[in-house]
Amino acid sequence: MIILVINSGSSSLKYQVRDTETGERLAEGTVERIGDSTHGGPIDHQEALDRVTDDVEQALQGKAIDAVGHRVVHGGERFSEPVLVDNEITRSIERLSPLAPLHNPANVQGIRAITTRWPDMPQVAVFDTAFHRTLPEQAWRYAVPDELYTRFGIRRYGFHGTSIGYVTHHAASLLGLAPSEFTGIIAHLGNGASITAVQAGASIDTSMGFTPLEGLVMGTRSGDIDPSILLFLSREGYSAEDLDQLLNRESGLLGLTGQNDMRSVVESAAGGDARAELALDLASYRLAKYIGGYHVAVGGAQALVFTAGIGENSWQFRERVVGRLGALNLHLDDAENRKKSSAPRQISTEDSAFPVLVVPTDEEAAIAEATAVVVGR
Repeated sequence: MIILVINSGSSSLKYQVRDTETGERLAEGTVERIGDSTHGGPIDHQEALDRVTDDVEQALQGKAIDAVGHRVVHGGERFSEPVLVDNEITRSIERLSPLAPLHNPANVQGIRAITTRWPDMPQVAVFDTAFHRTLPEQAWRYAVPDELYTRFGIRRYGFHGTSIGYVTHHAASLLGLAPSEFTGIIAHLGNGASITAVQAGASIDTSMGFTPLEGLVMGTRSGDIDPSILLFLSREGYSAEDLDQLLNRESGLLGLTGQNDMRSVVESAAGGDARAELALDLASYRLAKYIGGYHVAVGGAQALVFTAGIGENSWQFRERVVGRLGALNLHLDDAENRKKSSAPRQISTEDSAFPVLVVPTDEEAAIAEATAVVVGR
């Protein structure tokens, strides 16, 4: 099938066209500055999609798109697998917007834009939260009054699930296992970062929670922080909007170093920048603690897997993290760790307690494959 994959952000729209039979990527691109027509951006997602479809139709040279798959960030408690979109599903995604105010409204706009352009086109919603619907209650509950859960849905949801599910499948294959036989720890490290404990192919714990803010140190997000700090700052005059800006867009590596790109931080640390060195120490220490905890949570991991932009490409950061895991008897093969490759591979020494792997993720391929399955039912 020829699948158009749409990832709608609040001010951008990324797309790919995939042939699910051959795995070929037929077209891809990004439309940016949606809503900023003064700088040449489209006025809304409909105009952005018009630009996309013009480019796609030219690239396909007469081939027809069979279906559209949408990345949807938040599926709440309702959605545990990809679903065929109709009006009721669209409204349900829209009702979840308070849980993901930067993402779900844009996802809905993308769906409606496709409906306007191609009213009869099958559309499938693929949810970032779905893979984590297997979390046991001890992992997803917060220790707060029950009313906060029953009234507002305050619980841990987890994110990056589409990527984690894809990587679980390919890590298992690399080890000669079925996905349902894989037990391990997957570190999805990009500008947004999370780590997931996978047991028998299912998520049993993950670092992101009610929102993608919880957990690891990220490019611009703080990760775990004492909630009392927010109360203190609110008494000092910070508004809810100020705190959201502070924790989601001005913290993490950016807050520590003035840079949110890991490559720049690594280069600065190598040049003797003390702030960059501290940021790398802090981020690697936080991740190593999670790895140790999740090794216990899964009852002994079969593998530690690095994926996404930083996980796949920064041998320096992997070196820092695994260097803290001597107590787990994990050691890197320096040559393998530094090797540039787009293939899944082992980067640990043979005498390590279990393999350390690098498995590239491909969320667009996962969305395309899921879309083809749903439409083909």
